[in-house]
Amino acid sequence: MTDIDTPCKASQNIPRELSVGEVARRSGVAVSALHFYESKGLIKSHRTGGNQRRYGRDVLRRVAVIKVAQRLGIPLATIGAALRTLPEGRTPTAADWRRLSEHWRADLDARIAKLTRLRDSLDQCIGCGCLSVETCPLRNPADALGEAGSGPRLLDPEER
Repeated sequence: MTDIDTPCKASQNIPRELSVGEVARRSGVAVSALHFYESKGLIKSHRTGGNQRRYGRDVLRRVAVIKVAQRLGIPLATIGAALRTLPEGRTPTAADWRRLSEHWRADLDARIAKLTRLRDSLDQCIGCGCLSVETCPLRNPADALGEAGSGPRLLDPEER
């Protein structure tokens, strides 16, 4: 057997399956979060004869994808739908991540544009001091509150 055919010693010591504690330690995610991800179908485990959870090594990359996506503000349901497009039992690759991130890019760009418009509108609104004036595009678009009468319509809802 040549050196090329011989597995490296480091890989011989790495277990093929990981306990929930090992996954938590290696991923930096709490055990309770892993259980939650599993309950939502984002990751999968199987049970040993002693009823202990065991995860394939691919779960570490999947948890990393979940953490990055959550940090971007992507809802768990969207993350789950994306993860379901990946092959089972295989570590997600760089190509997989590119495909997922391309899919999320348009949504992120739209959210960034919306937040930018909101921020820019907020700058205009703060100067007036009253959120029920005709020019407030945030709280009172088209002066809908003005049609209900004068005064602080939002502060005194009983007077409506």
